[in-house]
Amino acid sequence: MERSKLSEVTLFAALTDAELDRVIEASSDLDLVRGDVLFKEDEAADALFVVESGRVAIGNRSIDGRESMVALMESGDLFGEMSLFDGTGRSADARALEPSMVLSVPFQPLRDILDDRPALLWEVVKMLSGRLRHMDAALADAFFLDVTGRTAKRLLELAGDADDFEIPITQEELAGLIGASRERVNKAISAFMRLGWIEQHDRSYAILKRRELEIRAR
Repeated sequence: MERSKLSEVTLFAALTDAELDRVIEASSDLDLVRGDVLFKEDEAADALFVVESGRVAIGNRSIDGRESMVALMESGDLFGEMSLFDGTGRSADARALEPSMVLSVPFQPLRDILDDRPALLWEVVKMLSGRLRHMDAALADAFFLDVTGRTAKRLLELAGDADDFEIPITQEELAGLIGASRERVNKAISAFMRLGWIEQHDRSYAILKRRELEIRAR
């Protein structure tokens, strides 16, 4: 990964060029195909990751094998950093959803830099605060929004500013990301189609009435 790109990641934003070069020199690129597992829940950890291209799912599995996807990591996103600070194992699974390039950053160079410059820990606080705010929003959605509302909100997030978009994950994975069964999510999407809010062609979607979706996502 180029130094300029790495410096855009919150954890590395305050590092000097020399410090960024130290991190890059110790890091390695991982070329992944769909289904490749980066780590599993409870595994020992010695590196964090930054997505260079593609998408990586972060999720947990129940005893009976069901998966709940808790986050979708895309280009520029950092994950796997928690063990750097608490020294425990992984809190979730991470696997590639499509061909992806990921930068693997060993913990030790980062620990050395943070030991040399403790003021950098404010960047860590900033990053973790962002994680907590995101978690608070997700908990609020789970409490205040029904499955249809959460589905509308997730579709809008996947679309971004575009009206035409693709969902890069399976129906089962989308349901895990929303936190509901596949049947209930499909029912919500079918309702949006009947109302004329969206059109669907395989994994391609077109938003026809964004305002209505936005209202339903509140």
